[in-house]
Amino acid sequence: MARRVPDSPSNAGDNDVFLPEGSAEPVSDLLHELPSYQSLLRRKVSYYGTIDRRRSTNQFRTSVSVDQSIFEPENDGATIPLREHPLCIQEKRKIREQQKLRTLYISGWSQWKESSQNSCRKLRDDITELFSHLILWRGNIRSIEGKFGTGIGSYFSFLRFLVILNFVMFLLVFCFTTLPVAISKQGVFNSSQITPSKFDSECTQYSPGGYGLLYFYHNIIDLLSGTGFLELTYLFYGYYTIDTVTFYIFKYSLPLAYVLVTISCLFLSIVWIVKRAVEGFKQSLVHDKDRFQSYCNKLFAGWDFCITDEYSARLKHSSLQHELKTDLAEERIRQRKQKRTRGETFRIYCLRLFLNMIVIAVLGGSFYAIYVATIYSLEYSNTASGSSADPINLLVEYLPSIVITIANFITPLIFETIVRYEDYSPAFEIRFTLIRCVFVRLASIAVLLISLWTRITSCQSQRCSLCGYNYKLYPCWESRVGQEMYKLMIFDFLIIVAVTLFIEFPRKLIVTFCSSKLVQWWGQQEFEIPQNVLEIVYGQTICWIGIFYSPLLPAIATVKYFIIFYIKKITLMENCRPATRPFRASSSNFFFQLILLIGLVLACIPVGFGIAYIPASKACGLFINFNTSWEIIPFTVNTFPSGLQKVIYIIASESFAVPFFLLTCLVMFYFIALAGAHKRVVEQLQEQLAMESRDKIFLIRRLTEVHHIKI
Repeated sequence: MARRVPDSPSNAGDNDVFLPEGSAEPVSDLLHELPSYQSLLRRKVSYYGTIDRRRSTNQFRTSVSVDQSIFEPENDGATIPLREHPLCIQEKRKIREQQKLRTLYISGWSQWKESSQNSCRKLRDDITELFSHLILWRGNIRSIEGKFGTGIGSYFSFLRFLVILNFVMFLLVFCFTTLPVAISKQGVFNSSQITPSKFDSECTQYSPGGYGLLYFYHNIIDLLSGTGFLELTYLFYGYYTIDTVTFYIFKYSLPLAYVLVTISCLFLSIVWIVKRAVEGFKQSLVHDKDRFQSYCNKLFAGWDFCITDEYSARLKHSSLQHELKTDLAEERIRQRKQKRTRGETFRIYCLRLFLNMIVIAVLGGSFYAIYVATIYSLEYSNTASGSSADPINLLVEYLPSIVITIANFITPLIFETIVRYEDYSPAFEIRFTLIRCVFVRLASIAVLLISLWTRITSCQSQRCSLCGYNYKLYPCWESRVGQEMYKLMIFDFLIIVAVTLFIEFPRKLIVTFCSSKLVQWWGQQEFEIPQNVLEIVYGQTICWIGIFYSPLLPAIATVKYFIIFYIKKITLMENCRPATRPFRASSSNFFFQLILLIGLVLACIPVGFGIAYIPASKACGLFINFNTSWEIIPFTVNTFPSGLQKVIYIIASESFAVPFFLLTCLVMFYFIALAGAHKRVVEQLQEQLAMESRDKIFLIRRLTEVHHIKI
């Protein structure tokens, strides 16, 4: 081990950087010939800093080999376990023996403290391992990753996350809104019904049908459209008409809970998605920063030596193989881009410009078709006199959902075909196709909602403005919006099942048992990541939009995604082949969460607009006596004590918002500076590692030369 002697005028060792411990004389001039030493001489400015870092590193190695003070019992809580240190097994055994010898010379209290800390750490590790085995679909996702790669495995992990997220949202809605209403309707606790006041009697007229003696097919149609007997159930907003529930001496305000639970579900989704997106961003950042390092990690340190099962070993081998194929494919594309001439680059950009014009035309046509279908459906349903079970009426009622589904089914196929001619990398192809398709899907929902909002808030006659909305066509407009979201959710699920049963499975049979050249050229289908991700992001966006108008929609989404997981797994295993252009999970995880976050932000806009701007229905729901649903918040705040009211008003005022914004900016700048400092430290450590590798190469060459001289 070497150390640095401080410079002094009497010391001629200004250039003597490395000295052995306990000695003031240089061992030989060999150390002065090391590349790291020569680099230090060339950079006099950072001379002492670099040497101090080298000295600290060498001292750490010495402490690991000789001094075991870092493993003292009082530091066990702050250090990592011995098995996680980057040491060879011989050094770990030596340290373990020295720890056992040390226990003979310490007090009984210290021995008990050390043993209890070790036991607690082992118990914590065992509990963590136990919970890891209880993760939903853990074995299924590992099997998928082993056969088709981590890129497709990340899709199923993403689907599992949405199942858990919707289940948590359902628990929140059920416990704080649905359960109190159900208990109060059974007479377990005292409750008070909401009675309309100070409004015209015409605003309170609301008579949904679906009761009495009906044909069986009427119930099927009601089940698919959310009308009839389903309209006055816990599924929709109009059924919740209880003001307060009294639990002994505590009065539970259901309108306040209804608004707060909706906000809490959206806020929980944002926090959870951002947390997962940050984790995925770290992985993608590490991989994109140094691809050679990622390749070496997979090649030399990618194998898990704890695997003892042959099946698990095959899965791990296949997973590493897919990762290496992805690395090599991306590297080939990167090299091909570097070899392009200016003429080839100009031709590619012109082709991309032309293809993007085609994409814009497809988007414009899709939006226009959705708008026309929505307007026609709303006008026809308001003027039709036939039965709702009439096939024509049913088809017109579902016309917006049908057009949206057709657009969502056709446009991804067009975009996937177009992007193959734009010469992008596999990872960027997925991202670019996802962006285009997400724009189609989310914009189609926006067109539907804008058309619906326009019909709800516009009145052709002056008399219609008595209630602030079109009460003649939509006496309970919240339930109508919930029905539209319910129909989109159900129709989307039926389309996924129908495509699997009537398109993907027959295609597999035809390709397997038909030897025609055309059929074999058509080939077995691949599992298209963009289209499958868009399906669940689209469905989840519908769930977020409809959670205020249909409180139990998260429960439907949970069941839907649970079934879709097994449908997609079966179609992947039985109907699909591995992708010809593999892609990695490190970039997919972050981008999936980013697309989902975009859908959530866009979903918050119509929900906030409906809560804070559009007048609440006067014929149904919890906010009959309020102008808007948001008014329950200031109404509740006004019932608080005056001191608490002042605190809340101060927090909501600009005098608090401006300092809070400035403080947030300062904290953000601090973390940005801290991240920059960490980045510089990482670069210095990487440089130090590179220097150490050069020193080793230099020493090996000198040792070889000495060996040849002796021979």
